Amino acid sequence: MKLSIIVPVYNVEKYLEECVDSLLNQTLQDLEIFLVDDGSTDRSGAIADRYASEYPDKVHTLHLNNGGQGRARNAALPMASGDYVGFVDSDDWIERDMYEKLLDRAEKTGADVVVCDFLEHYADGREQTLPACLQDHPLSAAGSSCNKIFRRSLIGDLRFPEGLWYEDFYFSAVMLLRSKRTEFIPKPLYVYRRGQESTMHNNNARKNLDMLKIMELIEREIGEDAREDFDFLVINHVVLDSISRLARQDAPDKAEVIRAFRRYAHEKIPHLTRCPSFRAETQKRRIIMFLNYHGLEQAAQLILRVKNRI
Repeated sequence: MKLSIIVPVYNVEKYLEECVDSLLNQTLQDLEIFLVDDGSTDRSGAIADRYASEYPDKVHTLHLNNGGQGRARNAALPMASGDYVGFVDSDDWIERDMYEKLLDRAEKTGADVVVCDFLEHYADGREQTLPACLQDHPLSAAGSSCNKIFRRSLIGDLRFPEGLWYEDFYFSAVMLLRSKRTEFIPKPLYVYRRGQESTMHNNNARKNLDMLKIMELIEREIGEDAREDFDFLVINHVVLDSISRLARQDAPDKAEVIRAFRRYAHEKIPHLTRCPSFRAETQKRRIIMFLNYHGLEQAAQLILRVKNRI
């Protein structure tokens, strides 16, 4: 078996068929699909069972009590028999040749991880490409597990953290750190449905503190020889992304949470301007990072708003 695809399913009866059909219609046919019903209260579980009945050699279903996306993925991982593993969210879909392209690249290069770009799809029909990497660094692709395939033997006993936000980021970051070779295909093969609230587009300030717990878990996986990689994650996902995301919220406790992020950043990187990862960033990104790091996140947001108008 070349590929195992794991799909956590929760209350997506409106979208599930489009998702599963895109997997069954792949040009790569040497694959198995795990639909993990995470305690759905709509018809999602029944739809998953129908697919398993119609395609018994390819589709397998698991039914769990609701425990979150990470737990759902973890339940299927021990059953995955493919040489590589992919993950798809049940309200998204993929291009017909996505997995053929990713597997072909993996087999030709011996890559442990292969990554493609996203296509963001909005409810009004608008679409735009979202590159997997915004910087020239493999770890900049750590945000999602869905636009990737991972060598199964390299996953080993690694699992998604359960009960935490940003569990996707943890899994992808650790796998990219473990990978001896990562390949990128700059084509938008994974279609990400925009419009619903997601972890990255939320107004729950305090729950964002899960990112710091995720960073602690990642730090345990990193040896001293990969310290610069960890610094890269801190300045990008704590200093830049998390503080900027919180600054855009209107939650009443956001200032307190931002201070917690800033304390963490100061602890891990006491001298920002001396940090090699910071110095390697573009000037525009360094400006926003510098302002966020020094408690001037509102000034950073003003600069970003002006930039977006230009």
